[in-house]
Amino acid sequence: MTALFLRDLRLSVRAGGGALIGILFFLTVVAVIPFGVGPDLKLLSRIGPAIVWIGALLASLLGLDRLFQAERDDGSLDLLVMQETPLVLTVFIKCTAHWAATGLPLVIASPLLGLFMNMNETAIGATALTLLVGSPAITFIGAVGAAVAVALPRGGLLVSILVLPLTIPVLIFGVSATYAAVEGPQPFLPPFLILIALTLFFAVLGPAAATLALRNTTD
Repeated sequence: MTALFLRDLRLSVRAGGGALIGILFFLTVVAVIPFGVGPDLKLLSRIGPAIVWIGALLASLLGLDRLFQAERDDGSLDLLVMQETPLVLTVFIKCTAHWAATGLPLVIASPLLGLFMNMNETAIGATALTLLVGSPAITFIGAVGAAVAVALPRGGLLVSILVLPLTIPVLIFGVSATYAAVEGPQPFLPPFLILIALTLFFAVLGPAAATLALRNTTD
């Protein structure tokens, strides 16, 4: 499992630019917002957490179609399905490696982008914390779409279409927890705990559903 994690981590970084492409897209999405809403610093500060979360969500969708594509291309996907190690555990490890290579850099970059949006220290910290907790859920959800579209030659757009509606609850509670920490009077803990629960829920459901889709694909 450790070898699989390290292998997928290297593949995620190398394939299509990996983390660099995601960070550049994240930066582009956040950087163009001030040009659209104008130089109102108070408005930028108010909408900043939501914009950072939306940018991170869209950037996380990049590369999800390649989660199982390398194994499909070289024929090792059949070996993964037939190996003694449970396929659901293999899928979980692959999702973890993918998030470490593409999602974690977005979390690390979010404080810098928060400065672009004139966010204060509390808002920047809350946004980074909620992204750290919530962004893995996006990868686990994306694994299902990637498994469904793995047999398609150009399934990238299809994966995004399938995954985006399912990630809306993660976005809602991530932004709600951030605003609760910054503005109140709503408490921060309830939406934050729901965000954690969503991540744990999809950490179980996502690999299981992806495993079922992969088995159906290889039959």
